[in-house]
Order: sequence, then structure tokens, then C-alpha cells
Amino acid sequence: MAGGITDTGELYSPYVGLVYMFNLIVGTGALTMPKAFATAGWLVSLVLLMFLGFMSYMTTTFVVEAMAAANAQLRWKRMEKRKEDDEDSSSGVSDSDVLLQDGYERAETRPILSVQRRGSPNIFEITERVEMGQMASMFFNKVGVNLFYFCIIIYLYGDLAIYAAAVPVSLMQVTCSATGNHSCSVGDGTKYNDTDKCWGPIRRIDAYRLYLAAFTLLLGPFTFFNVQKTKYLQIMTSLMRWIAFILMIILALIRISRGQAEGHPSMAQLSGIRNLFGVCVYSFMCQHSLPSLITPISKKKHVNKLVLLDYILILAFYSLLSFTAIYCFRNDTLMDMYTLNFTNCKIINVAFIRYFLGLFPVFTISTNFPIIAVTLRNNWKTLFHREGGTYPWVVDRIVFPAITLIPPVLVAFCTHDLESLVGITGAYAGNGIQYLIPAFLAYCSRKDTQLVFGSGTVNKHLSPFRHTFWIVFVLIWGFSCFVFVTANIVLSESKL
Repeated sequence: MAGGITDTGELYSPYVGLVYMFNLIVGTGALTMPKAFATAGWLVSLVLLMFLGFMSYMTTTFVVEAMAAANAQLRWKRMEKRKEDDEDSSSGVSDSDVLLQDGYERAETRPILSVQRRGSPNIFEITERVEMGQMASMFFNKVGVNLFYFCIIIYLYGDLAIYAAAVPVSLMQVTCSATGNHSCSVGDGTKYNDTDKCWGPIRRIDAYRLYLAAFTLLLGPFTFFNVQKTKYLQIMTSLMRWIAFILMIILALIRISRGQAEGHPSMAQLSGIRNLFGVCVYSFMCQHSLPSLITPISKKKHVNKLVLLDYILILAFYSLLSFTAIYCFRNDTLMDMYTLNFTNCKIINVAFIRYFLGLFPVFTISTNFPIIAVTLRNNWKTLFHREGGTYPWVVDRIVFPAITLIPPVLVAFCTHDLESLVGITGAYAGNGIQYLIPAFLAYCSRKDTQLVFGSGTVNKHLSPFRHTFWIVFVLIWGFSCFVFVTANIVLSESKL
């Protein structure tokens, strides 16, 4: 994610790629969606979810198009470099400077249509993994590149703050409710204050901060080293995720079918739109990881159709999860982390399932935290890197990991309001990554493609939303969302 061209990796079929994308998108954000649905009303939530899913699909096709344009330019540069090397090797030393200059002039002025006619019909084939940072370096100016890294760094900070809060919250809710008079009462509608007792003299907020400290001490050191997401770790976390989601949907449906449902959701509550917007944007986030997902797909002819199918399935899944939740539980009993609603004995009397669902975020988020932290650290290094320069040992091994780890832990120390953390992260940094950056990538890559390859060249992975209107629409929508969310926050704060 930090930028740079890497190898493609092991190829897989389009349908395996579809499963990987589904697993990537359906993550932590889905656990906060039922509460956001209940707060905004079912009709408003459904309409906004469908619209934001459509917008996310559109910008996904923009990123795929930019990936193809980046691959084409890399091929073209290599072909030009080989031609220059051949000309240099066949000429005398005295003529080399002239030939090199002539080669650069041809590279800047001559379209590459002739190269395509010589037998390179797949010049736009996506075979090399070009991360978003590298695409930004290729198509944006210096200001644009810095803004890109600023946006993705803020998003990753939000991600880490959400992870750092979610694990201690889950541990606090489960352990504090498993002792004393609160046994099995997490999801029964009982309202707890942070100052309520957890065990002995320890308050709930004290327990939360103790768990946060333990979480930081156990996983924080990984920020100072390199970690890789192994294949088996990914399989394990994906399996646990799907067991948890399916269990929650089935348990909610059983409760509804038995007439035990307590939910009476309203159709619309405009005050909840701000958080719902952020949660939905966060829950559809995949654009920054598309190069790693799309590049290894063996056959990319119908990649946009497969992505569309993925989005339709995800929409159906989010709707099923959220609607079963808001009709099964009263609005005031829905937890920020939906899994915690199933730690109540009245919902499920099997202790193992209660603890599995209650502690589910602990297992899955803990495996992702070091990976996101290392990604953020590498983005900081890339942002400040100067060609040919190296960092002192203290800066490289101490300063960058420290500025990566400390801010999100401080945010998690100050607040454990997961719905707000997810909402703000999605509404601001998520808005930039999901809407603005892909739109600018599509626009700039199209301009560069026409300049280098000629106006008659067609990108085989051109987005179905190829008219400039769609780019303008996405940009207006993205900037409008910034204004709306900011105004909503200011007005909400002024009423307090």
C-alpha cells in the first residue's frame, strides 16, 4: 500500500478473486452497521446503503482502469529503454549523447500506436501489481502525491484507533458482565456507565484501559518489525468471521420466528445519517487494496462484471445482517459492536457460543492490527523518503514506529465510542480514498494515456462509467460529503 511495484504473486481464478474481495470488504465495519441502521431508520439506511454501494463500485472500476493505464505505461517505458540501449550499443561512444537525446524526444512526442500494431494488443493487460501510491506518483503532481499519502495515513490511523478500541471494549463487556451480579446481561438492555464497578474496586473504564494497555504491550512491538499476513492466518480469520456472521444471522432469525423480536425500527431519523454515512463508506472500503486483489486474477476479461456481482452479494449480506438485527433487538439495546448483543443468556444459552461471539473481534482484529500498523509505518517512510537518501537508525527503527503506534492508542484511551470512530474515519479519510482519489486517478490516467499513446488508443479495462460526467459527479459528491459531515458535526456540537 505504500507504493512501489511488486511481483504479481500466485495466480488464482476470477471466482477465487471474487471470494477474496468479499472477505476484504466485509470486515469490522459490518459489526457497527446494525447500530447505525437503527439510529438512522431502516428506509433511509437501505437507500443510502444501496447508493453508497453503487458509488463504491463505480470508483472501483476507476481504480482498475488506472491500474491498466499504469501497466501500459510501464511496458512502454521498458520498450523505449530497450530501444535506446540497443541504439547506444550499436553506435560509437561519441554519438551516444545524441542518440540518447533523440530517444527521449521520440518518447515524448511519438504515440505508441505503432508499438501496438507490431504485436502488442495486450499493452493494457494488468500483469504487474502497481499499488495506489505508485499510481499517484505516476499520474499526480507533487502536491497530489502528498495529499494522497496524507489521506491514506489519516485513514490508517482511524483504522488502528478502531482496532485498538474494539478489542478492549469486547474484553471489558464480556469479563465485566461475567462477574458479580451482571452475569449474562451484556445485551439485555441494561445501561452501564464507565464508572460502574467491574470487579472489586476496578471500574469498567479502568478495566477497559487495563485491557488497552495489555493490547498495546502485546501487539505494539510488532510495529517495530516486519510482519507478513500468512496464507493460513488469513484462512483462519476468514473462517472465524464467517462462522460468527452466520451464527448472528441465524440466531436473530430464530428469535424473530419465535415471536421474541423486540425491535420496532423507525423509517427515518435524519440525525443518524452522519454516522450511517461514515459506517457505510468504511464498510465498502477496498479501493486501497485492489492492486493486491485484482492483479493475481488469471483471466481479467470480465473483471468489472465479477466486481459488480461481489457488490450485489455484499449489499444483500449487509441488508440481511442489519435488518435481522434491528427487528430482533430494540434500538436502545443494540451495541456498537453487534457481536456483544449475543452474549446475553436470554439470546443463547450455550456458553461457548456466547463467549465465541463476544470475543470474536479480539481474535480477528488482533491479527490485523500489526499488519495495518506496519503498512502505516511504511507509508510514513515513503512520504518523507528522498531518492538516494537513507534514514538514521533511530529515525527508521524508533521514530517512525512510535508516531505510528502512539496516536491511535491515545485516541482509544480517550474514547471507546466505536460508532463515532468508524463514522468519522469513513466520512473523512474514507471519503477521500473511496471517492476523490479514484476519480482523480481515472481523470489523470486518461489524460496521460491520450498524451503518450495517442487519442485513438482504447484501454481494454476502461470503466463502464467512461464519460467525464461520472468523474465530475463523484468529485462533487465527495466534496459535498465533506461539507455535509462537517456542518452536521458543528451543528450537533453547538446544540450540546
